[in-house]
Amino acid sequence: NNTISNISLTSPLIMSPHNSSSPPLRFSPKNVFKFCSKKNSVFTSPIKPFASSPISKETQKLLMKTTRPIRKIPKLASKTLTAPSIQDDFYLNLLDWSSTNLIVVGLTSTIYLWNATTNQPTKLGELATLAQVTSVNWHSQGELLGVGTSYGSIQIWDQHKQTSIFEFKSHKQRVGVIGWSGDLVASGSRDRSIIINDQRTTKQIAILQNHTQEVCGLKWSPSTHHLATGGNDNKLTIWDTRNTTRPLFSFINHTAAVKAISWSPHKRGLLASGGGTLDKTIKFWDIANNISQPINSVDTGSQVCNIAWATNVNEIVSTHGYSQNQIIIWQYPSMNQLATLTGHATRVLYLAQSPDGQTIITGAGDDSLRMWNVFPSIQEINNSNRIQTSILRCKDIR
Repeated sequence: NNTISNISLTSPLIMSPHNSSSPPLRFSPKNVFKFCSKKNSVFTSPIKPFASSPISKETQKLLMKTTRPIRKIPKLASKTLTAPSIQDDFYLNLLDWSSTNLIVVGLTSTIYLWNATTNQPTKLGELATLAQVTSVNWHSQGELLGVGTSYGSIQIWDQHKQTSIFEFKSHKQRVGVIGWSGDLVASGSRDRSIIINDQRTTKQIAILQNHTQEVCGLKWSPSTHHLATGGNDNKLTIWDTRNTTRPLFSFINHTAAVKAISWSPHKRGLLASGGGTLDKTIKFWDIANNISQPINSVDTGSQVCNIAWATNVNEIVSTHGYSQNQIIIWQYPSMNQLATLTGHATRVLYLAQSPDGQTIITGAGDDSLRMWNVFPSIQEINNSNRIQTSILRCKDIR
């Protein structure tokens, strides 16, 4: 029964009738061709004789406003996939989306793929007896997949050969999170360590030790030199992989486990982190300028399970657990909420983003994966920018 099926969700578009009936203007024959005084004019903004522009001042002010129109974000999931027996465990990372448009999900001991282009599911493989998948993460090129296991090993799978090609037996306990940086694969474990291995040479590069409880969050920076890790000890730790003897920063500002971590693709060294049930905050850090305190903190009202920065636009998506199980789209840096999405019946523990940056997929212990179209495409952004440019040119009307 461990299969993935596709169910499309649709919602009717309801058109409300437009009432255009209004009383016609009535003119007395005596008033034909007569000038109207300002007080009685039907125009709120009369055009002055010999004005330099045929457009009234009020209209010019309206045209010169540069506020972008509010984007409508669909409130319903575009697709729902069944994920039987997906683990309802905050400390695991069982969902990812590759650059080649393949979604991977770990269901107990089995690894499944779902092709987002063809809508076809595939069973990639199965772990040895009694072993369970505890984390998954794609290589940036989309051919290799890192799989963390409950036995403490990291398996490297080739999705074309549909087999495991190597296994790093690095940790003593389960591997809850994996992250690739080029051919380096970093892993965080319940044994409290972070280990970096080189997939090309199959050699261990470094062991990073600072956390005192299970490591459940891990993200490489776009520059690849910095690695952010979070743990059940409420710590957010920043490592410079060029010098791994001690962490660059060890932040203790969160009051619950730190699983949700995301680096901004829009500003160097900007990092977001989210705390668990007793914390409920998203905090922002300026690593580039070595600022040791958060530059902003937002109370979300719920356990923060995941954070991801949009690649096409400066916005953030966060997924939540206790007690609201919602998905929130935020505008950065104002942190205004653009949309709140609901549909999952339990904590939204898993999150991945499509390679085109427009769609996210979420997973929860309610045995479902849901796809949401939340971010604009590059073309939509370019069209919006062209409109803004055209509006600004109205200033030159003479």
